[in-house]
Amino acid sequence: MIRSTNAPDAPAAARQEQHGRTTTVEPLRQRAANWVERHLAVVFVGPSALILALMFAFPIGYTIYLSLHRWSGGVTAPQFKGIDNYTQLLFEDSRFHSALWRTFAFAGMAVLVETVLGVAIAMLLHRRFVLSGLVRSIFMLPMIATPVAVALVWKLMFQPDLGVLNAILKAIGIPAWGWTSNQAAALPLLALVDAWEWTSFMTLMTLAALAALPKWPLEAAAIDGANAWETFRHVVWPLIRPIVIAAAAFRAIDALKTFDLILVITGGGPGFASETIDVYAYRTTFEYQHLGYSAAMLIVFFLIVMTTTAGLLRLRRPAW
Repeated sequence: MIRSTNAPDAPAAARQEQHGRTTTVEPLRQRAANWVERHLAVVFVGPSALILALMFAFPIGYTIYLSLHRWSGGVTAPQFKGIDNYTQLLFEDSRFHSALWRTFAFAGMAVLVETVLGVAIAMLLHRRFVLSGLVRSIFMLPMIATPVAVALVWKLMFQPDLGVLNAILKAIGIPAWGWTSNQAAALPLLALVDAWEWTSFMTLMTLAALAALPKWPLEAAAIDGANAWETFRHVVWPLIRPIVIAAAAFRAIDALKTFDLILVITGGGPGFASETIDVYAYRTTFEYQHLGYSAAMLIVFFLIVMTTTAGLLRLRRPAW
């Protein structure tokens, strides 16, 4: 049998078809590679950000749903009440207003002490001296401890009969004092305990800011004859201010939602003297079984914290 010369060669046709597919796939691969290169942030961060968004969306959405209902838990269905929980909370609940004030008072005292002491200690530790690394490590220890463990230790120290603080007072001839049983002193003492634990965080952040300072402004201040205070006020502070304020904002967020420290040491007492929003919400949920009302309380508090944080972060703007 004689094969026609006009018939196409089968292997050649197959190679041409494969080459055509290859030339079509290559531009697609190249375009995909270019898109990935231009959107690296979306490719690498996007999946994690989406998962985190979904993880946050459900609790927040469910809390908003509960805040519009009256529910005591159990098998009973939530009863829709609209914004009744919010109106009662904002305009009728004086206990919420007092707890809100105490929350900001506690956070303000704690963060103020932590910021001032943290910056002062960082300025001292920034200088090189013998065993400076060991001293820095010791200052970081309170921040590493578990907050509940810290609260238990301080609760024992505040004990009126067996506490070490009253033992010291008795040793120097001063009568024993009811530390956390004093309504006027309970909240400031809790703020001092929080400052004892977290001043090291402000110290660490300030040390990092000081380590990143350029040399020439300090050298120029020394040549101009500026003393230590003038150098700090006019040179060092304006340069480290954004970092310090950002760290203080983070601490303010954490201090506003402090719960374990207060619950362990005072339980919100004596009376309601140290009851903050978180402690009040805890009692409303688990003691009074008003889940919808506590959800509304947490939503309002969340919005207040977000607004406060936004205001604090605006202070990061340079002074000049």
